[in-house]
Amino acid sequence: MITKHTSLVVNQSCRIMLPFIQLFALYVIGHGHYSPGGGFQGGVLLAAAALLLRLTLGPGPAGRLARPAIAPLLGAAGVMIYAGTGLPALLYGLPYLDYHWLAEAMGAHSHAGLAAWRGHGILMVEIGVGLAVYSVLALIFDALVGRAEA
Repeated sequence: MITKHTSLVVNQSCRIMLPFIQLFALYVIGHGHYSPGGGFQGGVLLAAAALLLRLTLGPGPAGRLARPAIAPLLGAAGVMIYAGTGLPALLYGLPYLDYHWLAEAMGAHSHAGLAAWRGHGILMVEIGVGLAVYSVLALIFDALVGRAEA
């Protein structure tokens, strides 16, 4: 069982670093379709921030800030976002995760319009993967320390 860390230096250092880690994780997810990174890397960073919070604050306060019961819901939401981005392509007769359906649905027929909507589709996939990876890593951590809720 994990207990609260008693070192003032460790606690304050983690509290200072935590928002920067979370912000960088959101940056990696949000810019994954333009630059290196993406949903998996951003999800791992988000999970690292949440686990750092759980390790430094202990199960009580960290459990109130990042409830273990929310992780399966976020994981399911991530998978649904990922699947929901790809399934409409099948309705348009396109391959799964072909983002041309976004441009067709929005009426963008120029090359610039197709590229912009393709970027939006990839961003949705990155968000879904990020949520799924974050929640799975949080669930694994909770299972290993014995805090998973039924």
